[in-house]
Amino acid sequence: MMSQEKNDEITLVGADQPAGKVLRQYWMPAALSDELMGPRPVVAVTLLGEKLVLFRDERGNLGLIARYCPHRGADLCFGRLENNGLRCPFHGWHFDVSGQCVDTPGEPEGSTLFKNITTPSYPVVENNGIIWAYMGQGTPPEFPALDCFKAPDSHVFAFKGLWQCNWLQALEVGIDPAHASFLHRFLQDEDPKDSYGKQFRDAAPGTDIPMTQVLREFPRPEINVEDTDYGLRLLSLRDLKNGSTHVRITNQVFPCAITIPISSEMTITQWHVPIDDVNCYWFSMFTSFGNPVDKVKMREQRLREHRLPDYAPLKNAANNYGYDADEQNNLTYTGMGLDINVHDQWAVEAMGAIQDRREEHLGKSDVAIIAYRRKLRAAIADLAAGDANKLPMANGGLADVKGPISIDTIAPSDDWQSSWPAADAARRESCPWDADI
Repeated sequence: MMSQEKNDEITLVGADQPAGKVLRQYWMPAALSDELMGPRPVVAVTLLGEKLVLFRDERGNLGLIARYCPHRGADLCFGRLENNGLRCPFHGWHFDVSGQCVDTPGEPEGSTLFKNITTPSYPVVENNGIIWAYMGQGTPPEFPALDCFKAPDSHVFAFKGLWQCNWLQALEVGIDPAHASFLHRFLQDEDPKDSYGKQFRDAAPGTDIPMTQVLREFPRPEINVEDTDYGLRLLSLRDLKNGSTHVRITNQVFPCAITIPISSEMTITQWHVPIDDVNCYWFSMFTSFGNPVDKVKMREQRLREHRLPDYAPLKNAANNYGYDADEQNNLTYTGMGLDINVHDQWAVEAMGAIQDRREEHLGKSDVAIIAYRRKLRAAIADLAAGDANKLPMANGGLADVKGPISIDTIAPSDDWQSSWPAADAARRESCPWDADI
């Protein structure tokens, strides 16, 4: 349990809020590149509570500026794309990608008013299917050499989805290894469908034991948490009682991402990005260490579960997440279908818009959640003390922040420590792109 004041400190994302200030020290996903692929590359973006408009000008340059015109407050999402900028239809005021006004055509001849008019803008860059924004002060940091950034575009697929809850509870479900044995429990071990959300449906690595069986029969993992240069490494061990142990390595990438294995050759790096205090997007980068990804197929699969243009899931609170009591008795622990993303969505949205942690009781299996909150509070304190260089990945050397290793493997119980680095090394040895760590 914690006080309301302490809960607010780590959840609220406004520019004047402690957590909001920390999040602004990092690159944040603002939109998918796909969202600017149409004939009019302009899209509304609300990020960290700020209403913005993202656009690509005729030269291909990206701009992220305040959504409302500083003249009379008209909505620039309806602006005219012309002359390498965005022109407000209300009075014709014209802004370039830096937010500088370059023309006020309704003003008297010779007026230089435009020179003194700017609107807030933020640096943006494009990387492997996502457009990233930096909303902090000073020079933006470099990107760390994470696998999802190092891999060629052919081996990365990006997508996003809307969850109607605070970003922190969305992030925390991804650093909770114990929940998979319950929330994602399947009562049958065969799944003939080639569909989205099939994580945990394959056999455990190197065995013919379905992962669904491993999670179901061994629901009490030993969870170890290690502090790293990128955030936290989570080591989840399930003793299979036959001299071997299932080892699962997942990660928290500070401040709001996770990296997890999805198959023997693919990982997901997923950011939980605040839209505002009570809504967030997850942005996922699927990175293949084997064959190129089939982006058309992966996008089609995900669009069967989401609507455009807001990427909201079709299963949601309004239709009880597709809950079926018969299914809950016979097929899945939740009764909400085979897509584990729906399970996670229900769990975090059911907590309320912002989880009331005054009523929370943590256990030993919540060790990673406790460690992350301590790391976030430490970052808040360091930033408040004017010591931004103490923040994770904020003190230079980002080229040395690699990986992180995310993998499932089966190992001898008396030597599990060496198993996961070896399994990762073997995967990278056959990888067609340079992912050495």
